[in-house]
Amino acid sequence: MIKFLDLRKQYKTIKDEINEAIFEVINDTAFVGGKYVERFEENFASYLRIKNAIGVGNGTDALEIALWALNLPKGSEVIVPANTFIATSEAVSRNGLKVKFVDCDKYYQIDIKSLQKNITPKTSAIIAVHLYGHPANMKKIIKLAKKYNLKVIEDSAQAHGAMIDNQKVGTFSDLATFSFYPGKNLGAYGDGGMIVTNDDTLASKIRAYINHGRSSKFNHEFEGRNSRLDGMQANILNTKLKHLDSWLQKRNAIAQKYLTHINNSQIKLPKIKKNIFHAWHLFVIQVQDRDRFREYMAKKGIQTGIHYPVALPKLQAYNVPCNVFKACKEDDYLVSLPIGEHLTKKEVKTVIQAINLFSREE
Repeated sequence: MIKFLDLRKQYKTIKDEINEAIFEVINDTAFVGGKYVERFEENFASYLRIKNAIGVGNGTDALEIALWALNLPKGSEVIVPANTFIATSEAVSRNGLKVKFVDCDKYYQIDIKSLQKNITPKTSAIIAVHLYGHPANMKKIIKLAKKYNLKVIEDSAQAHGAMIDNQKVGTFSDLATFSFYPGKNLGAYGDGGMIVTNDDTLASKIRAYINHGRSSKFNHEFEGRNSRLDGMQANILNTKLKHLDSWLQKRNAIAQKYLTHINNSQIKLPKIKKNIFHAWHLFVIQVQDRDRFREYMAKKGIQTGIHYPVALPKLQAYNVPCNVFKACKEDDYLVSLPIGEHLTKKEVKTVIQAINLFSREE
């Protein structure tokens, strides 16, 4: 079986380092807060070249808290791309704000024309999702945000290490969020998330909010919430961070082989902008006969995924007409191929060969 994701195999390659990190935390009983969380926050901020990194419980918390920190007008609209995970739009609704969906472009990112068309006097913010690890067009998004006096959040859950003109994603906006869900390119062994910003005032506000509005142990300046990145996950992530760039290079090498050697008229390959470094969290193709293709690949012993099977506006949670959106027409065709440092050259070759031999008559 060629696995879509193999965290056990990844663990085996860094087993001694991970075990040492885990027992280090246990030995110091530094389970909540403390030096291991602080060290990872500092190292992740340094990696991104940003001033503040604040660990939180998970990527969804990160989005909710980032939106709360911006103090947007209640009932105002926040723009979200039609194709992303529901956590992005969910965070908007949970802050008493309204979701405004826009279309995605040929790179699966926010479509700039659709974005501009949907900005109204009710709009207060834009969430730019770097979907699949490909950076959104931040320069144009920031330009529009400045023109209309809007806040911008980067949802970087799938884009650790991705860059635009050698600047890491997560550093272009007012605030950015990351998820460390185990399957991410930089994943914990449980839940974890991060909020990053160059705004010291926002950072201080968030640090108090995620710790019950606390300024000291029993002094609470306002009602907050509890959202923590624990010491164990922080130390595991700190260990993995040292390997992230090499893992990203491996993902890029595999993606390049797919792009170069997959040759089947029934397969639509992803497009990449020239000025970016792709994190390749997911390698997403389009296949007209998706179910038959996935069954065929499974018979060949190759796991595949779907990200995402239903565009957000079409979900029961929203049920928003979106027939004019490209993203709402393409969701029936999306298929994610195996990609990651766990794959061998032979396995990559096997995936390519299988795809090239696929036909609708299979």
